[in-house]
Amino acid sequence: MAVNVEVAAENTIGEESIFEGRFAVRGNLRVDGRFEGASLLIDQLHVGPTGRVKTDIVATSVVVEGVVIGNITAERRILLLSTARVLGELHTPELIIQDGVILEGKCSVGHMKVANTRQFIQSLYDKPSLNGDGLSTPAG
Repeated sequence: MAVNVEVAAENTIGEESIFEGRFAVRGNLRVDGRFEGASLLIDQLHVGPTGRVKTDIVATSVVVEGVVIGNITAERRILLLSTARVLGELHTPELIIQDGVILEGKCSVGHMKVANTRQFIQSLYDKPSLNGDGLSTPAG
């Protein structure tokens, strides 16, 4: 099922446009052209179906329909629509991936910041009993 998500873009890199460099914006950005640079710092980012981005992205939320090469860190959510093609690490509390997405990279999803996630989850597994939040429950 295709989902149409529109981010009200205050700034746009148009389909025939190319932007290179470091870009920091307060507000929303839609990329329908190309962006390549050291980093992209933004509140909300929407990479449209013709958008091509090659950089590390730090944002509140990110929607991808086009191509992204680089790591994405979103403090709220990353939404990969069916035409998204992503190469890089994803870090966010909420990750939504539609059928058809091509993604290669490591994904870290969670609201908690854990220094060593592997060790933390292993310690939860090793506990004798758990309730919903990963804490031991008293016996009996």
